Amino acid sequence: MAACNHSRWEPSHDYRPLETNTERQAWLVVALTGATMLVEIAAGYAFNSMALLADGWHMASHMLAIGLTALAYLLARHYADDPRFAFGTWKIEVLAGFASALLLLVVVALLLFESLWRLWQPQAIAFEVALGVAVLGLLVNLLSAWLLREQQGHGHVHAHGEHAHAAPAAGKDLNRQAAFLHVLADALTSVAAIVALLGGWLFGWSWLDPLMGVIGSVIIALWAKGLLSETAKVLLDREMDSPVVLRVRSALAQEADSELADLHLWRVGRAQYACIVSVVTHGDLSADRYKLRLAGVSELVHVTVEVNRCAENAP
Repeated sequence: MAACNHSRWEPSHDYRPLETNTERQAWLVVALTGATMLVEIAAGYAFNSMALLADGWHMASHMLAIGLTALAYLLARHYADDPRFAFGTWKIEVLAGFASALLLLVVVALLLFESLWRLWQPQAIAFEVALGVAVLGLLVNLLSAWLLREQQGHGHVHAHGEHAHAAPAAGKDLNRQAAFLHVLADALTSVAAIVALLGGWLFGWSWLDPLMGVIGSVIIALWAKGLLSETAKVLLDREMDSPVVLRVRSALAQEADSELADLHLWRVGRAQYACIVSVVTHGDLSADRYKLRLAGVSELVHVTVEVNRCAENAP
């Protein structure tokens, strides 16, 4: 008997869109953030501005987080063909996003503590010079945000015989979103620093400097909470409330004398899902027939169907 060419039934499990610029842009933002961070921290200590110092240390944490983002892209690309990753390396990026969200919360706690302390113990600030550095920080943050903005990617095709399928690039890049939120948080603290320094310089409102730190902390905490929830959902495979589940159930319900006994669905890419389906039927429909029914659910890129026939279990 001739050997069977089984490669046609072995699809690729790399569901990450091919984006050549994302990793390079992340490393560029790391360099920009690091240089600005050094300037702001030095100026914050020199001119005794809490808003400026908080922005600088905040930027330091973001440099680490964005570096984690870039490293995740590098590792996901490097191990893309490693068979030890059952469904590809996309979740490396999601894990980096989760870690970045945790780091954001640490930054919030430190920023809030220092701001409240400065409200209790006000200190003199060199407003004019500090203001110029804060404006520089804001410009760098805006440039970084532009580099990390979400762009429309291009899907790539996995071709393996009759099981070829296109993996669309639709869906949110949680790793990139994490880096973008860090930059956005930096921009927020820069704006807060500018407002606080202007208020102190023009009106003598020295209390405005640490107050802006408190307000910024609350806003950043809300961003971090949303990112934590979204990335944790992916990492824990909490997807059974996804609209895709309803579409799978609806597609299988079109087969007469068939009942869905069990369904497991989880994400393997930004908008790509794998599922395991168990159906019960009195008929003689094959697993391929049910897979054909599910072909209209474009988000499904890996489907396993188990058919249980009632006649086989009859006494």
